[in-house]
Amino acid sequence: MAARGLVHGPLGETCLHLCVDMQRLFAPEGPWAVPWAEKVLPAIEELAGKHPHQTVFTRFIPAEKPGDGTGMWAHYYRRWADVTLANIDRRLVDIMPQLARFVPPATVLDKWVYSPWTGGRLDAALAGRHVDTLVITGVETDVCVLATLLGAIDRGFRAIVVTDAVCSSADQTHNALMELYRSRFSEQVEAVAMQDVLENWH
Repeated sequence: MAARGLVHGPLGETCLHLCVDMQRLFAPEGPWAVPWAEKVLPAIEELAGKHPHQTVFTRFIPAEKPGDGTGMWAHYYRRWADVTLANIDRRLVDIMPQLARFVPPATVLDKWVYSPWTGGRLDAALAGRHVDTLVITGVETDVCVLATLLGAIDRGFRAIVVTDAVCSSADQTHNALMELYRSRFSEQVEAVAMQDVLENWH
């Protein structure tokens, strides 16, 4: 079947599904609950199930205790003292169980800031895998997904944002980012529905 929304053609062995922070932290029972996360979860689960060997899940790991972190991160964790590891059930950092069942062969990469590229750990994980395309899903559209996408663009990856598999706790900024991806980043970002990805990743 021809690629409809995928303007640069179908996907293949050089493609990787990068799922951002689909953790219990952001599930309904979590301290940073994102209401839409449950709605996008089935689509992400289907994609991960079809391509588990080509899926990487990132996890956002909060600071150990209030005030930890460099610069403004210390201020951030004084504001969010109740979400530091010292004050939460540490199982909340786990990938949602519907997705954790794919690990392995899917892999998990931990990060302590919004971007998974900081410190070179994701670069190292991708080295030698001949990946040139990233299909990005997860939370939140306007925070960690944005940081992930911009890093992918800077590194020259073909970047695909799955529009019905990313979400935010703020509809206004989610919608603004969807428009930004389609307009200002139209040469570097393909914003497509999950059905386009599923039908065209062979």
